[in-house]
Amino acid sequence: MNAIPSQSATSASPTPIEPVYRPEFVLEPVQAELSSIQRPLSTFETLYRLSWLRKTVILCVLAIIWEIYGRWLDNALLFPSFTDTVAAFASGLTSGVLLLRAVVSLKTLLIGYGIGIALAAVLTTVAISSKIGNDLLETLTAMFNPLPAIALLPLALIWFGLGNGSVIFVLVHSVLWAVALNTHSGFRGVSKTLRMVGQNYGLKRFALVQHVLIPAAFPSILTGLKVGWAFAWRTLIAAELVFGVSSGSGGLGWYIFENRNSLETANVFAGLFFVILIGLAVENLLFARIEKRTLHRWGMQH
Repeated sequence: MNAIPSQSATSASPTPIEPVYRPEFVLEPVQAELSSIQRPLSTFETLYRLSWLRKTVILCVLAIIWEIYGRWLDNALLFPSFTDTVAAFASGLTSGVLLLRAVVSLKTLLIGYGIGIALAAVLTTVAISSKIGNDLLETLTAMFNPLPAIALLPLALIWFGLGNGSVIFVLVHSVLWAVALNTHSGFRGVSKTLRMVGQNYGLKRFALVQHVLIPAAFPSILTGLKVGWAFAWRTLIAAELVFGVSSGSGGLGWYIFENRNSLETANVFAGLFFVILIGLAVENLLFARIEKRTLHRWGMQH
């Protein structure tokens, strides 16, 4: 019989593994070109980032178009040029008439605007605290929000007489429903998680509204305040056009009506121009600062 070879004889001896040596390469750093993110901004791009400068350019372009059209029409009675309007505006400021009328209008406006905001705050707080209050606010908003505020002026004159009470009444109507509707929509958009967190801390009703709902719903609240301001400003001018005829006094609306009857079209445009300037100042100085200190800081807007 053939002998069986041993395992040690049949197994091959292991081949030793030699380490791999790689040659070293020394790469010189290459100066890469700056990307669009790394490169410094040009002068145009730096200026374009300034919001106030962009808005100023827009206003200048509109003023140029106004001036060109006024000169092309060449009829100061129908449409005065921008320079004629500015001259009338400067004359009104120098004489003090425009400032006096603006003070009268703004005083009345702030009273009506403040009362409207206070009533809207009460209604929305009641609405968010109970189902009956919610139904009440939705019903009242559906009834009175579509009703033009100026349409109530004849009734206001009967109820409150020839005084500021009539104008303030229609101002409250124009502000109340816009602010209440936007605030209520903002409250309803707050997540249930935030509500439960506030309730877990023991916050109820007014405390819950103050510390949880108002900060979370502030974008909608601020929108309502802006819309309410615009509605109040338009309603005030329209009401003064009628109220001024009845009482013989008034603010910017009455100033516009007076000069329209005298065919002083440049002064009419000057009054309208002052209304526009006040609106721009409130939007860019008041509301823009509120947004910057709240919404931008909280990360709700970019």
